[in-house]
Amino acid sequence: MKAFKAIFLKEILTFLRNVGLVFFIIYAFTLEVYMAGNGIKIKPKHVSIGYVNYAGKKLPNEILSHFHYPEFEKPKEFLSEKALKKAIFDKKIMVGLIFDSDFTKNLYKNRSTRINVLVDATASAQAQVTLIYLNQILSRMFDGKMPLEFRIHKLFNQNSTSTWFMSITMLINVITMLILVLVSIVFVKEKERGTWDIMLLMPVDGRVIIFAKVLSQIVVIMTGIFISVGIVVFGVFNTPINGSLWLFFVLSFIFSFALSGIALVIAAFSKSVMQVAQISMLVMLPLLFLSGAWTPINSMAPFLQKMTLLSPVRYYIQGSQAIFFKGTGFVDLLPYFAAETVIAIVLFYIGFRKIGRLF
Repeated sequence: MKAFKAIFLKEILTFLRNVGLVFFIIYAFTLEVYMAGNGIKIKPKHVSIGYVNYAGKKLPNEILSHFHYPEFEKPKEFLSEKALKKAIFDKKIMVGLIFDSDFTKNLYKNRSTRINVLVDATASAQAQVTLIYLNQILSRMFDGKMPLEFRIHKLFNQNSTSTWFMSITMLINVITMLILVLVSIVFVKEKERGTWDIMLLMPVDGRVIIFAKVLSQIVVIMTGIFISVGIVVFGVFNTPINGSLWLFFVLSFIFSFALSGIALVIAAFSKSVMQVAQISMLVMLPLLFLSGAWTPINSMAPFLQKMTLLSPVRYYIQGSQAIFFKGTGFVDLLPYFAAETVIAIVLFYIGFRKIGRLF
């Protein structure tokens, strides 16, 4: 235990003495998240639409036929409003339309009628453009004379505030990048300095050295998450959290261990910090693209959708959004925690075995 504590504190102090690295970590968790949340806009593509049709086939189908590929997927019919809401909650559908039973009759008789619109506003840009597009479709169909009222229900992000969604997404991107780099570098620097052999001569079990070094960097990352959430996510963007913040931190800790396993593999193969940067970038990009952060998973090719099941970033993003925006409780979060934990155990075991061969 004394050896573990000594190595752990040594790595923390080494990090704090590297002023440039400390400032970079602070920048990544603050200004980088702020600029992404405030500056990135997303164009809609492959937006998934679901609908419940109580009004008969003709007019609703004519309206739905105007949603064209590639901006929109083919609208999917649901038998009940409950089933549609569940699909939106599970992120299988982004926009839901509900046509009331008297919709067609009232519209043709120029009576006031309405379409109920359910929107997953965690993807605020796509949702907002979809609503504008729907309004334009109906305006063209009825020459601008619409005795029609939209009743829009924006789920999880009522004001379509893109900064909330983008700040959380960018924070997860930063965590992914820094975990891969920091955990790898803490081992590779020993090789660059020529102190690797000296470390091997220490009367300390190699497993203790590995765990101490990894945990020291996870503590650095968790501190950065705490600062970023407090200052940028809550302080600057005033992002609400409808679930438990502690559950988010626990999920972040498990996610950090999952990526630490990948970082240990990178460290085992790399001989310099430059190699760490190059390999980390090659690993990080597929992880992010397969996470569902930038492209909805149900809009990906079928084989890519299956590959996302192996990505720890997918479960971290979905779990984080469920905590912040949906207010999901622990029981409903269990699938995310279970998947993340299983992946973390497998990846860390592989990485531990790989780097352990060098000891």
